[in-house]
Amino acid sequence: MPTINMFSSAQKIKGQGVASAYLEQVRLVQEGLQDYTIKINKLGFGDINHYHTVDLKHYLSIPIAKKKGVTIGYVHFLPETIDNSLQLPRILKKIFYKYIIDFYDKMDFLVTVNPYFINKLEEYGINKEKIIYIPNFVSNKKFFPYDKEKKIEIRKKNNVKESDFIVLGVGQIQTRKGVKDFVEVAESIPEIQFFWAGGFSFGRITDGYKYLKEIVKNPPPNVKFLGIVDRNKMNNIYNMADILFLPSYNELFPMTILEAMNCNLPILLRNLPIYDQILFDFYLKGQNNDDFIKIIKRLKNDEKFYDKYRKKSVEGSKFYSEEGILKMWRECYKKALSVKREKI
Repeated sequence: MPTINMFSSAQKIKGQGVASAYLEQVRLVQEGLQDYTIKINKLGFGDINHYHTVDLKHYLSIPIAKKKGVTIGYVHFLPETIDNSLQLPRILKKIFYKYIIDFYDKMDFLVTVNPYFINKLEEYGINKEKIIYIPNFVSNKKFFPYDKEKKIEIRKKNNVKESDFIVLGVGQIQTRKGVKDFVEVAESIPEIQFFWAGGFSFGRITDGYKYLKEIVKNPPPNVKFLGIVDRNKMNNIYNMADILFLPSYNELFPMTILEAMNCNLPILLRNLPIYDQILFDFYLKGQNNDDFIKIIKRLKNDEKFYDKYRKKSVEGSKFYSEEGILKMWRECYKKALSVKREKI
């Protein structure tokens, strides 16, 4: 039976999507690929060595891993997605970005969660032939809609009125996530409540830390920052909300969108090209804060409009079904094994 060894340190830092993506992918293949032995961070190497994070110890192990089997790297970010996430000295940033691309380039195969980044990786000099697109996935056993009674109960526990319209943002508090815009939109609609689940996962090196820390300390009356919420409790948070609003400036494929879709929340995002090939017409989009304000108000006041985009989220959750994503991973690992046989 072929062996897959998963290498990851994603869970060391709380509140980041990489950890959620890692946990979901591992669970999916552990339960669905019974013809493989799945190991997690075990000493030694497997027939397939799947790197989820770009740790230095993982980088140093690549030559041996390639001798023993085949390497697969998971592309969760590129230099441009880090640029507005972390504040790093210029020299360190240059070294780190070069390191990331070199890590990816050394892999036998790369998996990207968004087809938009295939060409981006190619621009960095990486061979397009070894890049595979497999989208993120979220289990509908962990993220699912509650019935009306349970939603009311969750709101009561969180001191939220049944009549309140709740706009939810989820993710690390950093510049590229559009937290500043989230708050400015909230200030323009004081009759609507805004919640943000997430915190400063990378502490003081977070881009915009000083400014954003002040916002979190002194938010407008209708904005509440919940801090980093344990993933096991996030289904309650989604079910407490009416819509998901993410005004991010740069993303790959946020896990929170899939989680919110599973909970049947209408999705409102900034109009970014990266969403075109993965979210199709499953969501609402705006160019700026004025657009966001108009759309949020309409979702609150227009029942038919709200229901249309609730149903769009239902469609989105069905599109990214467990069966379909599992089939893609099976094909990926099958392809990797064929390369191992060629090496032998």
